[in-house]
Amino acid sequence: MTAVALSTLVACANPDAAPPAASGGAKPSTESIVSSVKKDDALAAGLPPAIVSAGTLKVGSNIQNPPNNFYAEDGKTAIGSEVDLAKAIAAKLGLKVEYSDMAFSSLITSLQSGRIDMTMAAMNDTAERQQAIDFVDYFTSGITIMVQKGNPSSVKGPDDLCGKGVAVNLGSSQEAYAKEQSTKCVAAGKGEVTVTATDSDTQNQNQLRTGRVAAILNDLPTAVYVAQTAGKGEYFEVVKADPINGGPYGIGVNKDNPQLSKSIQAALQALVDDGTYTKILESWEVSQGAISKVTLNGK
Repeated sequence: MTAVALSTLVACANPDAAPPAASGGAKPSTESIVSSVKKDDALAAGLPPAIVSAGTLKVGSNIQNPPNNFYAEDGKTAIGSEVDLAKAIAAKLGLKVEYSDMAFSSLITSLQSGRIDMTMAAMNDTAERQQAIDFVDYFTSGITIMVQKGNPSSVKGPDDLCGKGVAVNLGSSQEAYAKEQSTKCVAAGKGEVTVTATDSDTQNQNQLRTGRVAAILNDLPTAVYVAQTAGKGEYFEVVKADPINGGPYGIGVNKDNPQLSKSIQAALQALVDDGTYTKILESWEVSQGAISKVTLNGK
């Protein structure tokens, strides 16, 4: 993901994640879903002895990226779709979760030093990062279309953007995609996509609210969170479609700990198979990014 406006500091700290919002935003009731997860003795038997002895899965994250991970109103409790998934994975393996909030740039080195057991921080699984750590892929993010509540412009997918205006973050992958889509529209004999690029999310949202553009292009989790929280959920909605140019988010694990990677992979696959994974993503309204097969380093 490319940098977005809102906060240059945070964007630099975590270039893969959604921009931050105030603590205590939209929070669905997921406690019963997570608490219903029971230990699978067969899966737990595959854990490294050191993890079994500790009884805790130490998770490192950069907790400021709703709805993936952020703080509740108390400013201390980590919540979000990723937090729920991490707790469910741990429960399936008979473990508790211990969160460490740290700079995004320190997550990989913290894994390598053994300070934490895994990362879950909206980190893209890339070939470059696979040289340093392993990834258990758990989610597909990508460009998502956000429209006015009720979708008055009837935008159901990229082709419906032809002849309409869209707002994007300046210099982002969304801007590049919008221009590519405009070229395709013109080649198909349809109207071009009028692209408005700014360095202000607030400005983009105001343009959509007032009808000066028909849509905003943003990353899936960001768009979902804005739709949930702006105007108490009354201003915008996300077009229900697969993420555009999607790529995987991965749980990072030390390459020297393949036993743990396989245990996390198996536990998450069990959650996918029994429906817990889907329930969590649906609760946070990010089910468009759901996967059906949990892969290790994309394989």
